[in-house]
Amino acid sequence: MLKRKMYDRLLDWKKNKGTECLLIKGARQVGKTYLVRQFGANEYESFIEINFHMQSNLKSIFEGELSSEEIFKRITANIHGVKLIPGKTLLFLDEIQKCANARTALKFLAQDERFDVIASGSLLGLAYGQDADKEVKEVDSIPVGYEKPLMMYSLDFEEFLWAYGYNDDTIDYLRRFYDSKEKIPTEINEKYDMILREYLVVGGMPEVVANFMEYKDFGKVQEIQDKILSSYADDISQHAKGAEKVKVRKCYDSIPRQLARVNRKFKYSEVESKATARKFGDSVQWLHDANMAYICCNSSMPMLPLKAYEKENEFKLYINDTGLLMAMFGFATKQALLNGKLKGHAKGGIYENFAAETLIKNGYSLHYYKPDDNSELEFVIEKDGEVVPIEVKAGNTATKSLNKFIEEFEPSIAYKLISGNIGVNETKLSLPHYLAMLI
Repeated sequence: MLKRKMYDRLLDWKKNKGTECLLIKGARQVGKTYLVRQFGANEYESFIEINFHMQSNLKSIFEGELSSEEIFKRITANIHGVKLIPGKTLLFLDEIQKCANARTALKFLAQDERFDVIASGSLLGLAYGQDADKEVKEVDSIPVGYEKPLMMYSLDFEEFLWAYGYNDDTIDYLRRFYDSKEKIPTEINEKYDMILREYLVVGGMPEVVANFMEYKDFGKVQEIQDKILSSYADDISQHAKGAEKVKVRKCYDSIPRQLARVNRKFKYSEVESKATARKFGDSVQWLHDANMAYICCNSSMPMLPLKAYEKENEFKLYINDTGLLMAMFGFATKQALLNGKLKGHAKGGIYENFAAETLIKNGYSLHYYKPDDNSELEFVIEKDGEVVPIEVKAGNTATKSLNKFIEEFEPSIAYKLISGNIGVNETKLSLPHYLAMLI
């Protein structure tokens, strides 16, 4: 059983929910359904699950009057043996995007307050009209103020360490070096660098991680990742509309080779010769809204708020799970990375993808800063009331762009993620890649 940080967020919601249902969003295969089932079994006397994909007949529960009394009455009429125990029952509405009336009904279920309600779906980020699924209909009334949205991701590196058997004492031990800025003992640093390389190859998809922890078989890892990538391809073919099916797939398949370049700015011409934003812009947005890829925009000025300075046509795309990126690169690339023999620009793209994924999971939005052709910072984030730069190095080479940024904008701290140990040079803090989890 994998320990997930999201479980604590569910506990917090249960304690302080007031009149709010919980709406869990996230890409397919990140563990939403499994987590809610575990939560329901552990924290409630009664757990009721309705999956609108597997049990489409139960949509009838949400037809007609949508008062909570009528809905709960229909639940007892349509699901044999359910127990509705006030204050001790969790109702789980999975794949809720397939039942628009159920989404509308969240308001009335939340106002009732007798029973807790969690809803979930894999493609809830898609705006109405982006989804070709005929079962996905426009919601009559979004229950604003009555649903608390939470985004769920694949396991981060800290959760990967938990799966490996390391506990919070391990994280606290590493945090002490992060806080004190003292070098980590070489043997310890090398151990966690090796575990990070395993994480880059395995990724954070729960099924992959659980299998790896049981068998330690990288061949099985690839098989499961290929299955997940196949399910993503199926999602594109089933949910992207019309001509977008081919265009979305082309954009997604181009991401690994675009990340393997020196300049990792996304280029439509890499998707298709002479292609433009007019043809593929909506496809990129579809991947982002489906949580299959992350958009990182160039910010014209490293000032708050970064969103106000975004250059919409200058961006990078990152795969939502670095393990899936590695699977797309293939087994030979995985082998070279694990053995410390991977060279070339793809290595830099892999570590950038890991940094982007980590920042997203830590709650940051993604931006980079490229003021000219001679200078680029992989990431700039909004942290503690200022813009903080982050440079990502596959090795531990010079930081011309970061030094220039520090000189010009004088941030209180600047991060350099490296293959190496902790180091301090005035406001510049060098960190081994795996400590990105503490930023």
